[in-house]
Amino acid sequence: MKIKNILISQNAPEDFERSPYAELKKKYSVNIDFYKFFKINSTTAQEFRKTHINILEYEAIVFSSTNTIDNFFELCKDMRIEMPESMRYYCATESIALYLQKYVAYRKRRVFSAKDAQASSFHDLLIKNKQYSMLVPCSQDGIPPQLEDILKENDIKYAQAIVFKITPANLANDVDIEKYNMIVFFSPNGVKSLQTNFPNFEQNNKAFAALGKAAIQAIEDAGWTVHAKAPTKETPSITDALDNFLKEHATRRR
Repeated sequence: MKIKNILISQNAPEDFERSPYAELKKKYSVNIDFYKFFKINSTTAQEFRKTHINILEYEAIVFSSTNTIDNFFELCKDMRIEMPESMRYYCATESIALYLQKYVAYRKRRVFSAKDAQASSFHDLLIKNKQYSMLVPCSQDGIPPQLEDILKENDIKYAQAIVFKITPANLANDVDIEKYNMIVFFSPNGVKSLQTNFPNFEQNNKAFAALGKAAIQAIEDAGWTVHAKAPTKETPSITDALDNFLKEHATRRR
């Protein structure tokens, strides 16, 4: 398996030349292209009102991604909702909690995050605060089944709030998928988009890389093989995983 052309299933970094991808391109003489595999469309205020969910009736907001943060606060802005000082925020990871500072001042609000990136830590955080009613912003696919089970099993009062919709990008028209020896995924939605656009797609000798357990699981559920995974102890980032894989599989090294 020799790698020359790599497709990254997300938008290119604002400053590619200063990104780790540029280092990989130079180090292994590979071509790296970027194309976001799916589109995110925010829920409008008019659409959300039809759900009859009153955001301010809840005592806590649960965030599992930065996408939900952006779209939730965009919706609040459209609906002219100002979050009260008493609102609590529970975040799946520390990085998500830090991102929340874009909208919430830490000194004035109550922000909590899981101790580590494990789902069990996040679930423990919610269970310890089960006395609060929780609103869980999500996409049209709903919250993960495992998270929903935790909320139900522990009698936590909660509601799902659909704040954005995910639709596959038009890969079939815009991307020559056969050109690439390697495709890098970051979420199950990217995997779903590939399947939607190319229903007869076969992995054959293409290498797949993935960031996060959900993306890895989606690839394996599709019957495909993941050749480079992150985060792991050896490869904490996706570019570390690519670097490790390309050492053996790039067509040329400088």
